[in-house]
Amino acid sequence: MKQCVVLGLGIFGASVAKALAEKGCEVLAIDEDEEKVKEISDVVTQAVQADATEEKALRALGVDKMDIAIVSTGEDMEASILITLLMKELGIKTIVAKAVSPSHGTVLRKVGATRVVFPERDTGVRVAKSLAAPDILEHIVLSPEYSILEVHAPKSFIGRTLGEIDVRAKHGVNIIAVKRKLPYLTDTGESDFKEEILITPGADEEVADGDILVVLGTNKKIDKLRNL
Repeated sequence: MKQCVVLGLGIFGASVAKALAEKGCEVLAIDEDEEKVKEISDVVTQAVQADATEEKALRALGVDKMDIAIVSTGEDMEASILITLLMKELGIKTIVAKAVSPSHGTVLRKVGATRVVFPERDTGVRVAKSLAAPDILEHIVLSPEYSILEVHAPKSFIGRTLGEIDVRAKHGVNIIAVKRKLPYLTDTGESDFKEEILITPGADEEVADGDILVVLGTNKKIDKLRNL
């Protein structure tokens, strides 16, 4: 059984960690964001809140004994370079690092990455679609006819329950999840927001202002829904 460490739990890192866990790998997931660590803790072998640039902390977690390291802090180029170098120094043979540009990728290879990935290349179509249609936040193509899209809830939906809206009967699509930001107080007493994801929400779930709907259906049906 391969032992893997994923450093950085953004969209890319979290998806890789989940996929590795599903394939039967032992996965150690590390991020400085406590919420991201909590979100994935039930999926991976171990999820820890820690600074991935601190060698002492990583050794204490047994990172130096891992077979594979996935460095997914690509947005912070300095951190990703330092972490990749640290993985090399810890003796990890397979180091996969996320890059945000060709020059960034070149540096990552020079400091020890055995493979560099550019997730943005794989999502280029999604980015193009989001620019053409700003209300689309995420676009996953399932087939030439079907997609999953994240869209801002239409104004006509706000304040109504999903049962009242009944998009499946009226618009021919399914709402498979609802994302919303909920206010909360931090440990220091400051107000902040955290994202809540409701998977397969019930008919009595009321759509709130600012909600993001994750919709599944044919492209034609979804386009009609977006134009409401």
